[in-house]
Amino acid sequence: MKILLVKLSSLGDVVHTLPVVQDIRAAFPEAQIDWVVEKSFAPLLARSEGLHRVIPCEIRRWRKSFWTSATRQAWGAFKVQLQQEAYDAVIDLQGLTKSALVARLARLAPGGKRYALANQTDGSGYEAPTRWVADVAIAVEPHIHAVMRSRELAARALGYTPAAATHFGLKVPARPAKTHDHFPKGRIAFVHGTSRADKEWPLSHWVALGQRLNTAGYQVLLPHGNAAELATSQAIAEALNATAPDSAVVPPLLPLDALAEELAQCTGVVGVDSGVSHIAVALDLPHVQIYNFDTAWRTGPDAFGHGGRQTSVFAQPAPGVDAVWQAWLACGAEVNA
Repeated sequence: MKILLVKLSSLGDVVHTLPVVQDIRAAFPEAQIDWVVEKSFAPLLARSEGLHRVIPCEIRRWRKSFWTSATRQAWGAFKVQLQQEAYDAVIDLQGLTKSALVARLARLAPGGKRYALANQTDGSGYEAPTRWVADVAIAVEPHIHAVMRSRELAARALGYTPAAATHFGLKVPARPAKTHDHFPKGRIAFVHGTSRADKEWPLSHWVALGQRLNTAGYQVLLPHGNAAELATSQAIAEALNATAPDSAVVPPLLPLDALAEELAQCTGVVGVDSGVSHIAVALDLPHVQIYNFDTAWRTGPDAFGHGGRQTSVFAQPAPGVDAVWQAWLACGAEVNA
């Protein structure tokens, strides 16, 4: 069986879809599973255990310059790569016009079918062309976690029952945790960057939490994904390092696969609702996820049954430092137990 998954973006949505690969592998061990994704997220999918082929595209960029010869050439090369295989099942896990277009362009094997969502789910984007293109449109429960939405759609498309446990299947080389003489408990990564300003946590809160973690024996790692996030990382590091040198470390800009390796060497993560924060969840790291909106039921880590080692904290306009600190202590207690 040859199966094509279509989930183009964004980073958090791609991470939430990773368990589908592991579900299919468990149900059909000999299946070939390919995935179409935005090029910037392809390095992370290269870490997905059991994924046969990652087909990168740049639809976000192409639609801004669709009239140029360079874009037409790139689009043509993408179609050639997409249509190299004939698929028994093409599953549009995104539910948008752009993903429906990709699903339509994919080549079917004799008897093959295209599957897609038949309805919108709470808090998620949905566009009608996805069901018009599909041979089979599948309705799912509207109030559903983002991970379970994809898992349920794929399971019903292919006719299997997904396992109770959620496995993300990220392959990251096992390496010892990074420690420092003055910070023997290792590093805690602060994932402060997010695509929306209203999801951010105040800078002063990050500094106050970092000071508590430094005192408790943790060094703080401050990854970033763009110039604005780099400025925030540097501001937090400057404040923490003013108290004691090496209290915080700002790494260079890392591609997603290297960032996943860096996170895997951390003792844990504190982050806002963002794609990188969801990578930490996928790596099964002790994790506190900060929510300014009551949407953790849809994207948060609490649904995965990690026994308290991963949790979310919600308050408006934002959770306080004490609430996040207590949540971290509870995660640590679960890990130690």
